[in-house]
Amino acid sequence: MSPKSGFVALLGRPNVGKSTLMNRILGAKVAIVTPKPQTTRDRIAGIYTEERGQIIFLDSPGIHRPHRALNAAMVRTAQRIGEEADVVAHLVDDREIGKGGEDALVRELLSRLPVPRLLVVNKIDRMGTQLAEARRTELAAEGFYARSFLVSAAKGSGVDDLVSSLFEMLPEGPAYYPEEDLTDLPMRFIAQEVIREKLFGMLEEELPYSVAVQIREYKEDQEKGLVRILADILVERESQKGIVIGKGGGVLKKVGTAARLELEKETGGRVYLELFVKVQKEWSRDEKMLRRLGYEPG
Repeated sequence: MSPKSGFVALLGRPNVGKSTLMNRILGAKVAIVTPKPQTTRDRIAGIYTEERGQIIFLDSPGIHRPHRALNAAMVRTAQRIGEEADVVAHLVDDREIGKGGEDALVRELLSRLPVPRLLVVNKIDRMGTQLAEARRTELAAEGFYARSFLVSAAKGSGVDDLVSSLFEMLPEGPAYYPEEDLTDLPMRFIAQEVIREKLFGMLEEELPYSVAVQIREYKEDQEKGLVRILADILVERESQKGIVIGKGGGVLKKVGTAARLELEKETGGRVYLELFVKVQKEWSRDEKMLRRLGYEPG
């Protein structure tokens, strides 16, 4: 049998488990994961290669009703990801769907895409089989989806069946990337995401959504086996700066240490990481600033 290849978009409302599912399939951490919604802000590609072929999974920002320029840019990114794909997978969980809710927005987007649609009911380890099956029946009865699956991205159940079905559906074709690649993202971007993940994990309530990370310098010294990274952490108000730094610099130090240790695993060498906290007023509503950070607000 000739190998298959293609792009699969993972779409859904915030915090439904898209990044966790992609990482589970790859057997490696490519996308950052936190318990907070709207963690993913960009297109994240995960490359899965085996004897049956190659699937490029496109993780996406959660689709929601935007209230800032940043949120609008995230939703547009999700739309573009759907348009790139050969197959789109709509992830849902145990939260109520609702006719005017976020899942309705996802279904509206999917209805405009001329590619097969899959329903993936995630978090069945938390929901239980009965509720998961009821959710699948509720959503799949209309024939909107070509196939439906019950999975637990956290535990792994049902994931192999999903991957097998994707290989059946994708067209024959050559691999797009070398088989050893897990992502098309540069290390500079990965460094930015790792720092942001550690910030999300240590900051409470709404503050993470007012924080951005900008890599000022990323230099590799091959002779010394050292990577030097200077990064700016942007906040929107002076009061937020103090929270991110913490008493005696404690929070910033913890973030830096956690990020450095993970980046040393990623790079396989020593990492020198220096973080600076800067106030950039209302950056998440400033389209010019969003473009500088790599988002497309309009």
